[in-house]
Amino acid sequence: MSVIAGRSILSGHGVSLTVREGLIQDVRDCRIPEEAPYVSPGFFDMQVNGYGGYDYNSPDLSQDDVENVVRLLASSGTTRHLPTLISNSQENIVRTLRTLARALDNSPDLAAAIPGIHIEGPYISEEEGPRGVHDPRYIRDPSLEEYAEWQEASGGRIGMITLAPERKGALDFIAQVTRQGVVASIGHTAGPPETILEAAAAGATCSTHLGNGSHGLIPRLRNYLWEQLAEDRLYAGVIADGHHLPPAVVKVFARVKSPDRIILASDAAVFGGMGPGVHKWGNIDVRVFDDGHLGLADTEYLAGAGDLLDRDLAQFMKFTGTGIRDAVRLCTVNPCTLLRVGLPFSSFQKGMPANLTLFAWTPGDGRLTILKTILMTRTLFESRTLNERMT
Repeated sequence: MSVIAGRSILSGHGVSLTVREGLIQDVRDCRIPEEAPYVSPGFFDMQVNGYGGYDYNSPDLSQDDVENVVRLLASSGTTRHLPTLISNSQENIVRTLRTLARALDNSPDLAAAIPGIHIEGPYISEEEGPRGVHDPRYIRDPSLEEYAEWQEASGGRIGMITLAPERKGALDFIAQVTRQGVVASIGHTAGPPETILEAAAAGATCSTHLGNGSHGLIPRLRNYLWEQLAEDRLYAGVIADGHHLPPAVVKVFARVKSPDRIILASDAAVFGGMGPGVHKWGNIDVRVFDDGHLGLADTEYLAGAGDLLDRDLAQFMKFTGTGIRDAVRLCTVNPCTLLRVGLPFSSFQKGMPANLTLFAWTPGDGRLTILKTILMTRTLFESRTLNERMT
């Protein structure tokens, strides 16, 4: 049994939570000092390609690798995430899905941390810019037969698919998979604006890392970015690390979509959190810059993200003026609502899963200070300074 106390991110008041056997057993109001840390539902990241040298797209992926990613993400307050596989051969995608399925079948802890899998590609644009760092050898049109094999290999765990709706057969593909409860998300698209509307009508409900994976130059008024912003049926996935989007763009996105329709996602990649230098990723050279961001060596293009949600939340608040309570919704309530993973709630209640993050933050901080991260029966992360802050 453990007791977690602090300022509830849900109510703003002091709360004491008694946790036993993976569940919240008791909830009490309590008096707290002004500097008490926040108590929040654990953060949910719907786009994680890897981190800290561990790569979800590696042919050598192991259960230990998956456990290490979960542990490293916990240092950012993230308790749950979607492993994200990018464009590859069908053989390699299926092999990786089977590895993930075995890991989750073997470990209830991993299954709690990973409620689904995100496939980003291979059904995306072949054009330079929208394609991003995806290997052009593997880009292709959607296939329901391939999708069925993904679901079989993963044990039915495919929860989200990012694709370009202009590809041949994409609209029918969107309609078919969304009827099965999978989130179809628009991303890496070079399509005309009207295709965005057709995709939403077919069942697409999200835009993957809106503003990224796009051309350097587009028509100023009629383009796929404006159309996705204006389409109220679409959530906007946003990488708010300060590298992927300029502050003014994040601010405009926030004003157009409102806090109810934005989801913060890290897009963390294998070399995130590693030291500066050039690293080999397959046949691609990726540079880790001094400030931690990742890019294709000798180009202006990014190569996934080097930061996690602790930075994204702080930068989003800095860019938009959004308060801490509304900002945390963007990586707790909103992704759970989109993906139908757990029930959003407005207060801590007895019987809820102990999916919790304890953190400190002062306006102007560049990132949150994560003190403790708990998922069910496991403490995934605990800062050495926690006891100092609580005394």
